Amino acid sequence: MKIAVTSTGGSMDALVSEQFGRCQYFLIVDSETMKFEAVSNLGEQIQSGAGPKAAELIINKGAEVLLTGHVGNKAEEALKRGGLKIVDGFKGTVKVKDAVNNYLSKLNKE
Repeated sequence: MKIAVTSTGGSMDALVSEQFGRCQYFLIVDSETMKFEAVSNLGEQIQSGAGPKAAELIINKGAEVLLTGHVGNKAEEALKRGGLKIVDGFKGTVKVKDAVNNYLSKLNKE
């Protein structure tokens, strides 16, 4: 499964970004191998529509789950249309690798 995580940097040791549409990077993590691709969020700089633009980006990268702090209404609509599961509420004090591991351990308990 591919997991997209909003991030402040391009590594698994970077902190989770609490903002979806305005995060600096998305880390697209393969849950099987834990290999990842750091993708710059081009929508970060645009005036309006950053959330839907960011949603389009991670949907095109094949993400199935999103881990983030907060998602706005328009972005949430776009993500749901793209079939993504949204897991929000992450704080900017959590490392990306810890957010992914916590999510996967919860999945394994279900």
